[in-house]
Amino acid sequence: MALIVKFGVSTWLWTSPFNKETVSLFPKIKNYGYDAVEIPVEDPELVDLAAVKKALEDNSLSAIICGAFGLSRDFTHDDPAFHDTCFKYMDQCFEIASELGAKFVAGPMYSAVGKARLVSPEQKKIEWDRAVQNLRKVCGKARNHGLDIAIETLNRFETDLINTAEELAQLIQDINEKEAKALLDGFHVSIEEPDIEKAIQRVGDKLIHVQVSENYRGTPGTGQTNWAAWKRGLESINYQGTISIESFTPKVKELAGAVCIWKPLVPSQDGFAKEGLEFLKKWASE
Repeated sequence: MALIVKFGVSTWLWTSPFNKETVSLFPKIKNYGYDAVEIPVEDPELVDLAAVKKALEDNSLSAIICGAFGLSRDFTHDDPAFHDTCFKYMDQCFEIASELGAKFVAGPMYSAVGKARLVSPEQKKIEWDRAVQNLRKVCGKARNHGLDIAIETLNRFETDLINTAEELAQLIQDINEKEAKALLDGFHVSIEEPDIEKAIQRVGDKLIHVQVSENYRGTPGTGQTNWAAWKRGLESINYQGTISIESFTPKVKELAGAVCIWKPLVPSQDGFAKEGLEFLKKWASE
């Protein structure tokens, strides 16, 4: 049974941060056969909306907007000033997404990436409640733009708050707003989940976006990922969204310390994008 999905790729695969020059990648992305491009918004001021919109239209690509939640963007921080910074940033992301015709803003927006500590149950509860309350407000902002939020789990080395599909489902339930949806990233899932298929089923129809690479963040099809389990899980929930390749080069700025990409993972980033898509299309069609 074939998966009826679209395929995207993050510009983080080549460069960082996204700026007015990054749109030069779009013709190549389209030529490889992608349907969508993930735009990571590290600095909203660097996103030239008119240029991006034209490049998307010229290359018949749809946009997916992903947030970048470095240490200054932390909805669980003790200092409310950090929350204000996050709200302003999310407003900018929603404006960009709305202008470019995206359907949601994605990312691990509950806390700062790289905030991974052993904390007391009491502190964990405080931070969990902050995430719930703040993301409830974020959902209201998303609603004003006709958008959803796709909340992403991260592995334990990148966050101590939401590592599994079970925790993500609980967070979404606690937020209790229709705009709160789920994103699963195969890299994180490969670290944290004993059963990929069950993890997908746990978030079920809340899953609106999927990101993939290999277990080592390399080209899909070259590592230890259980692709058969991914397919069974996605088929079981009738997933029909986009599957995007997301990986990084050592050039990534906002998240460099958190993602720990110290050297290139492949000989060619173009090869990563081209060969990864070839694998995914074959995998989805079989």
